Amino acid sequence: MGMNVGSSSASGEPEVMLDVNTTPLIDVMLVLLVMLIITIPIQLHSINLDMPPPSTTPLDREPVVHTVVIDFDGTVYWDEAALPNLAAIDAKMIEIGALPVNDQPEVHIKPNKLVDYGAVAAVMASAQRNSVKKMGMVGNEQYVK
Repeated sequence: MGMNVGSSSASGEPEVMLDVNTTPLIDVMLVLLVMLIITIPIQLHSINLDMPPPSTTPLDREPVVHTVVIDFDGTVYWDEAALPNLAAIDAKMIEIGALPVNDQPEVHIKPNKLVDYGAVAAVMASAQRNSVKKMGMVGNEQYVK
């Protein structure tokens, strides 16, 4: 990769070649890039959850379970009874959240595969806002393919 400047001279001197050696420049840039990659801190994408402490004591009774089904159109069913709006969901969650944590029934949320995420998020936000601690997602196997 050279560039010829001028024409052959009559004095017999060789032509001037203007050639930039880019190999050292590339080496320095690669070293700087590696150093930059090494010094960037690792980003940990984590979600803080309030997990209950582990318990080894056996249960003396079966837990009460409320199943919340969210249909494809956003209709929420509480133990197979349709709830008309978000206020009714909040009322149910307030009722559960008012109980002590050990006496709270489990709330199993089972969304339909086609439901809008906003409807599911509204139910989960209501549970969190009203201090429902025993909540879980059910039916996640429908999303695996």
